[in-house]
Amino acid sequence: MSAPSDDLRPYAAHVSLRWSDMDAYAHINNVQFLRLLEDARVIAFRDWFDGGGAGDRSMLEEGVLVSRHEIEYLRPLGFRHEPVRIELWVSRVGGAGFDVAYIVRDPEGVGDTVYAVAETELALYDFASASPRRMRPEEREAIRVHLGDAAPFRRRRR
Repeated sequence: MSAPSDDLRPYAAHVSLRWSDMDAYAHINNVQFLRLLEDARVIAFRDWFDGGGAGDRSMLEEGVLVSRHEIEYLRPLGFRHEPVRIELWVSRVGGAGFDVAYIVRDPEGVGDTVYAVAETELALYDFASASPRRMRPEEREAIRVHLGDAAPFRRRRR
């Protein structure tokens, strides 16, 4: 599984597994993968929009909602104490939202197994007016810094 593009180095978040993430088959349950992606997204957004990145926190304060997920499970992931490495980047920027792509894999030094590839569609939302909103130019700039290729799914259902 390759990186998203030659120009962009994906952000890498290390997310710990929980014993309760396992199901009766002794691997991480498919629903828990969405929690792993959310944890990685929260870590990345903190750096991208509230610290080491553009520092434009307004988008997060006003609201960003998940509107769609797509995920391909490639290998079973069993519980272990080492975290998973989730590489993520922005894969699409639209007028009122953006997509984030992910590769869930072993951390460096543990192995090179890829467990899942995923993409989340996010919509900008104004909680004050309870309605979707358009992206402002400064938000678009802050997001485009992290723009790479689409998630490397084996096949797309679009």
